[in-house]
Amino acid sequence: MKVNFYINPKILVLVLIILFSLQKSYSQDNSFWSNVRFGGNLGIGFSNDTFNAVVAPSAIYEFNKWFSAGLGVSFGYSSFDNKRLNQKINSTNYGASIITLLNPFPKLQISAEFEEMGVSRNIKFSDKKITEDYWYPALFIGAGYRVGFMALGIKYDVLYDDKKSIYGSAYTPFLRVYF
Repeated sequence: MKVNFYINPKILVLVLIILFSLQKSYSQDNSFWSNVRFGGNLGIGFSNDTFNAVVAPSAIYEFNKWFSAGLGVSFGYSSFDNKRLNQKINSTNYGASIITLLNPFPKLQISAEFEEMGVSRNIKFSDKKITEDYWYPALFIGAGYRVGFMALGIKYDVLYDDKKSIYGSAYTPFLRVYF
């Protein structure tokens, strides 16, 4: 399977600006790292015909007890093999995200997350092969119940496109953990 790797220039500039800002903050205040929380998502799923896995680490900076923001990266792989229809689909995705978290009450967490994913799909039918390589943006708005360093909730992709999205639905449940 061939994976084309392309870095979106807009995301690269944004990441460089954020990293430069973080470096400046750290040089002015040694307590910077005491406000950084690391977390993310690991996932695996499989059935008779399907396999998928995702690794998505992220880090946020807690500006105060109500507001946090940060960056994440993601890599995922999925395959679907329908022997009855003689169809096989392999998909690889990779990308980055910017996340903001608002905690208006101790148990409520509201989130906004922009994600840009590169998608590479190979679809094989009986005698036909289709390859797709494209970038897919997602903008999630979510809410969750927060207990300590964990939040459980649901998020909605306002840019959802059922033909290109790597997600099966515009709604995605989440378990968010930051240490």
